[in-house]
Amino acid sequence: MNGAAARPLAPGLYFLATPIGAARDITLRALDILGSAEVLAAEDTRTLRHLMEIHGIPLGDRPLIAYHDHNGEAVRPRLLRALAEGKSVAYASEAGTPLVADPGYQLSRAAIAAGHPVIAAPGPSAVLAALTVAGLPSDRFLFAGFPPAAAGARRRFLAELAEVQATLVLYESPKRISRLLGELSEALGAERQAAVCRELTKRFEEVSRGTLGDLATAFAARDVKGEIVVLIDRAGPVRATEAGLEAALRQALATQSRKDAVAAVSAALGLPRRDVYQAALALGAADGMEADDGETETN
Repeated sequence: MNGAAARPLAPGLYFLATPIGAARDITLRALDILGSAEVLAAEDTRTLRHLMEIHGIPLGDRPLIAYHDHNGEAVRPRLLRALAEGKSVAYASEAGTPLVADPGYQLSRAAIAAGHPVIAAPGPSAVLAALTVAGLPSDRFLFAGFPPAAAGARRRFLAELAEVQATLVLYESPKRISRLLGELSEALGAERQAAVCRELTKRFEEVSRGTLGDLATAFAARDVKGEIVVLIDRAGPVRATEAGLEAALRQALATQSRKDAVAAVSAALGLPRRDVYQAALALGAADGMEADDGETETN
């Protein structure tokens, strides 16, 4: 900003993505909004004030309101009143994109419910930055946030993620990263590929890649600091056991012809049709069943 008068904003609630490290990662549009909004709100007012000072944006006599997890219920009505008065309100997370592991979600819902415009000014995101550098598939991913701290809830949380067919993205405290990697190795499999991204876009940025087992060993004795994103590759194809294949065939054959049962089980278990057909024949022979009208499976 060069100190020139900012252009007025249309009324509405503006969600600003702010840098996760390097201050220059903020977008020009976000700087324009910070210079023009009539009311500013921030998860951490000190962080936003410092960012504005770096970029030469004066606060002037505009209000800068703290809005976070601990005061959201009390502060939301004040921000909604400003919107009802036709003012432009800008909200910024402490770092990254609002609503991603951030208290802005409830504010967004309340503003939408009241009929106010909600506008995104996209930009930095730890999730997307981590996906960029992790070297894991990015065609489909699930952001699962912070794992629960309580042991029981944590086990259930990880068990639910085990078979998700997408790259998993988690946030974790540096104090618990060693514990999490050990739990992930146990719950998801030590051979699953993963990456631990630390201090993205900051001076001491570090990306560690390898299997969950290797990463758990590498971080076991480390004193880790900084913001952390953990990414885990999707589960590999499920290999059916002989008993599992037999059980699936028996269930399918109870209601379908052999041909249809073979097709259904083959698709469900990801096995070649020929192998499933041979298993169905063996199962029929063991049960004293005759072949279905000379049906064969050659493909």
